[in-house]
Amino acid sequence: MLPARVRTAAGWSDACILNLSTRGLLIHANFSALDERVVELWHGDHAITARVVWREGPRAGLRAEERIPVEEILCPTASPSLPLRAAIVERRKRPRGDQESRIRARAFEFVSVALIAAALAFGFSSWVGEALAQPLALVRTALRS
Repeated sequence: MLPARVRTAAGWSDACILNLSTRGLLIHANFSALDERVVELWHGDHAITARVVWREGPRAGLRAEERIPVEEILCPTASPSLPLRAAIVERRKRPRGDQESRIRARAFEFVSVALIAAALAFGFSSWVGEALAQPLALVRTALRS
């Protein structure tokens, strides 16, 4: 049993590697962490991107996208220079561009909320004006006499 960490879209979770081969793993992990089809498993300096093939309770079978260096994982002192892979795996056909669309959406949301707030403020002031118009008219006539 080797301790590991599993990363999904929901976040990080603890896991144990129960069985290891060059193309797959048997792990024991939190059930909710394995709701994704593709997960990233970290053990030490090794990052393994794998697809969840089957799941039964807290156990799951994973098929690795690349060959797993079993000897390096089982004997970390055997290889002093371990290859590191990028922590974020891009799975989109087109990579994300700059954040221009996100900024535009936030500005649109801000303007929308401001317009709704202005409309509500105008409606509330009209309602208060109508509610106070008759009593103020009575006060005004009483003061004139």
